[in-house]
Amino acid sequence: MRVVVSFKATQEHKGIIESVLKDVVDVVYLQELPEEKRKDALEGSDAVISIYPDKEIGDLSLLGGVKLLQIVWAGVDHVPFEQIPESVTVASNAGAYAEPMAEHVVGMVLALAKRLLPNHLKLAKGIYDRHTLNKEIRGKNLGILGFGGIGKAVARAFRCFDMKVYAINRSGKTEEPVEFIGTLKDLDHVLKVSDVLVLSLPLTKETRNLITRRELNLMKRDAILINVARADIVNQRDLYEHLKENPEFQAGFDVWWKEPFRGEPFSVDYPFFELENFLGSPHNSNVVPGMFERALKRAAENVREFLLTGMARNVVRREDYV
Repeated sequence: MRVVVSFKATQEHKGIIESVLKDVVDVVYLQELPEEKRKDALEGSDAVISIYPDKEIGDLSLLGGVKLLQIVWAGVDHVPFEQIPESVTVASNAGAYAEPMAEHVVGMVLALAKRLLPNHLKLAKGIYDRHTLNKEIRGKNLGILGFGGIGKAVARAFRCFDMKVYAINRSGKTEEPVEFIGTLKDLDHVLKVSDVLVLSLPLTKETRNLITRRELNLMKRDAILINVARADIVNQRDLYEHLKENPEFQAGFDVWWKEPFRGEPFSVDYPFFELENFLGSPHNSNVVPGMFERALKRAAENVREFLLTGMARNVVRREDYV
């Protein structure tokens, strides 16, 4: 059997991949092959490990004989499914970056609840404001839309605050200890009860523009909204207007509607950064030392499991994207 790695791999990356796969398959690195040999390598492979398949491979019809396309990133909304032969199973790497992202969520929630940035900026201007109240999150309700790897890690990270978890996933079932578990049909209920709401669900046809003015108005006036999923899940204009009209409502975003990795310079259409009740970070919640390498190992392990058993984690439903 043969596995093709389509992205430019470093020696460290090669060591990780081969430590998992070398006793099972031959590993070929597409970017090291001359152009005339790449077509044969792809057509004769059983699986492909990729980051940006269209950019790295080009003609995705060459994957017709491939059994599994494994994406290293957790999200797959950048994958052009319409160009990939339907016979190919596509797997994401969902949950691979869960722990550092959960820490990031905790950091954003506490920074907003305790007004760390506004108070810092006031002090820098010589303003000593000891009277504006902080928020307490202990014992409050934590809503999580997308109760997969990231969502579960977020719930675990907040257990020390005795928060009650109201979660939504695709099945409406979980073995995790939660106050409530439902599906998107229960969205309104979770929105209404949440003191903190975390978005950690994939961007699909169903979740794009999921949170609009209507949904924001269902939330508590002093709720905190955190988005570490995709910005397009939230309507940009509606969020800005809601923040401006409701200064006690707060939002922390690690993801953006226009980002460099999506081929666009970073920008926002509304002046979010003029608002005291908004906090942003540059889509770096998963950027910690060694994180990509750990995620790559997890992706390679999924490929190994698939080739040996025919089973893979995180198989993507094409109909969610096409």
